[in-house]
Amino acid sequence: MAIIDNKKIEDIVSAISNLEYGSLVITVHDGEITQVETTEKKRYTIQGKKTKKISS
Repeated sequence: MAIIDNKKIEDIVSAISNLEYGSLVITVHDGEITQVETTEKKRYTIQGKKTKKISS
């Protein structure tokens, strides 16, 4: 088992803390973390859009 240094743990925790919607990918090669990548999504509500009511 590889030793994970504190800098990598801090980077992962920071990425999670700053992410509201999205994903976090941790890349590992030969048992060692080599990359931390985030994909963030911004979500907006649609203003003024009305749904059509279907009469039966």
